[in-house]
Amino acid sequence: MNSLDQLRQHTTVVADTGDFEQLAQFQPQDATTNPSLVLKAVQQPRYRTLLEQAVAANPGASATTVTEHLLVAFGVEILKLVPGRVSTEIDPRLSHDTAASIATAKRLIELYAAAGVPRARVLIKLASTWEGIQAARELERQGIHTNLTLLFCLAQAQACADAGVKLISPFVGRIYDWFKKTAGHSWNEAAMAGPNDPGVRSVEEIYRHYKRHGIQTEVMAASFRNSGQIIALAGCDLMTISPALLAELAGASTPVERRLMPHEGQVEAAPPALTEAQFHAALAADAMARDKLTEGIAQFIADTETLEQLIRTHQG
Repeated sequence: MNSLDQLRQHTTVVADTGDFEQLAQFQPQDATTNPSLVLKAVQQPRYRTLLEQAVAANPGASATTVTEHLLVAFGVEILKLVPGRVSTEIDPRLSHDTAASIATAKRLIELYAAAGVPRARVLIKLASTWEGIQAARELERQGIHTNLTLLFCLAQAQACADAGVKLISPFVGRIYDWFKKTAGHSWNEAAMAGPNDPGVRSVEEIYRHYKRHGIQTEVMAASFRNSGQIIALAGCDLMTISPALLAELAGASTPVERRLMPHEGQVEAAPPALTEAQFHAALAADAMARDKLTEGIAQFIADTETLEQLIRTHQG
């Protein structure tokens, strides 16, 4: 078997793309999108029709409203090609607004329902801010499942577990990026590869914490920079992988063995729920998590605003 098929024996493979025409060849279970991926896709001629249709179907609507329809249109097309779920991200400008995040998530679910897609096939993506996590708590209570993204540390993961979210997306590659940039010329790529990669180690810590305490929230490792990071996390509940790395794994014969193992022995009681003050204190003490969360939200906001400008251009 190739490396991708070997990986499937240990981990549910998810595609991380807005370019849904690539999905069939890799046969992922689920797919994830974000504002950056959708922006990249609509700039390709073969996806321009979806943008034009969203604009035409919503005359006089704000660019923000058209964007919501466009995100759902991509999700609907993706769900024709995957048997499982699609993750659709809410407006990143609402990352610190719980009430607005809940309202936006419910609108997206209503748009999916109007297209004949049941809520069980949709995960609403929110940033792992305190406000985003509290929005997820309420959405889960209402039967709307969530995917908490831009997650960089155990405190964020614990708060997500406290809120009962369906799935978290701890970012491997962006953690790797931060440590590599911080180390500068002293960075030793070979020594920090595989199980020593700081992004890999972060996901391992979260995975083991969840399994040790019997936490049901799914762990989906995300944001990979190379196939070595993927192989080092074989056994994680899910992994969302770019088409380029899926293709690399499909063309490789590197052995893939399970690295993250199910918990053995008695399940321990969950730790006390984090308070808001404890959550913010943990982030304040973790420069990497704080920097990458802020940077990630800013990047998604910039791409959302670029997408809205593109929509305004088509609105004339």
